Amino acid sequence: MFSAMVVCRFVHFSAVLLLFGAWVFRPLLLGLPSESRQQLRGVYRGLAWLALVSGVAWLLLTTYSMAGSWDDTLNPATLKLVLGSTFFGQVWAGHLLFNGLLLLALYVTARFSVVCVLSFLLLATLAPVGHGAMLDGWQGQLLILNQLIHLLCVGAWVGGLPMLWHVLTRPAGLGVDAVLRRFSNIGFVLVAGIILTGLINTRVLTGALWPTPLFEGFALILLIKVVLVGLMLLLALFNLVMSRAGHFAVLRNSVALEWCLGVSAVAAVSLLGTLPPLVIR
Repeated sequence: MFSAMVVCRFVHFSAVLLLFGAWVFRPLLLGLPSESRQQLRGVYRGLAWLALVSGVAWLLLTTYSMAGSWDDTLNPATLKLVLGSTFFGQVWAGHLLFNGLLLLALYVTARFSVVCVLSFLLLATLAPVGHGAMLDGWQGQLLILNQLIHLLCVGAWVGGLPMLWHVLTRPAGLGVDAVLRRFSNIGFVLVAGIILTGLINTRVLTGALWPTPLFEGFALILLIKVVLVGLMLLLALFNLVMSRAGHFAVLRNSVALEWCLGVSAVAAVSLLGTLPPLVIR
């Protein structure tokens, strides 16, 4: 059951982060032919469906951990109790609602402003889940706000990389140099936000700048995540050099590798959220 929850969290986080980042960076794709836009809309819809299915699975797995049996888990009364009487359930009810509205918007209007707001709300309702709910009062609210900023930065970076790769596959008529400069400038801001909010999260959750022991449990997975983010940062600097040199073939492969590292970092986060931080007193 633990493994199922980790996989479910990974799938859901990946779908939501990609949806948000892809849609936020959608203006970079102005100039793509209508056929490509239709293909991307199909990808957005697929991600929204994946998010909804994995979100429902997350709810069921969490309910099972409380109820102890699948008969009780699938009982409508139990689900109603979890959704209405627990903090997770109340947050998740709104989360699934935003997911459903996003799916509807992608099929009915697909207006940028509507989908962008809904994808933001879908991502924002992930912030109070997991370690973000550990503290009460104003400290808990600040922790949730910090986690929200962290998720927004991660989503924009990891979700924006596939859009950048898509632009790089059609360099002829899209003004690639301008797109790369814009993405690089935004990327450095996002990286700074990820590092700062990550340090705050670690300090608040563990009571130290870094949890100990270093190579066990929470600290080990956190270390793996930090190493992956560091490699992504190095690749981002490499990409900037390649873009200025005009080596677009190398750049495409490098961006794809950077995105793979980002997805791996999301996998580490999915496991991290299920582990108790080692609090130092």
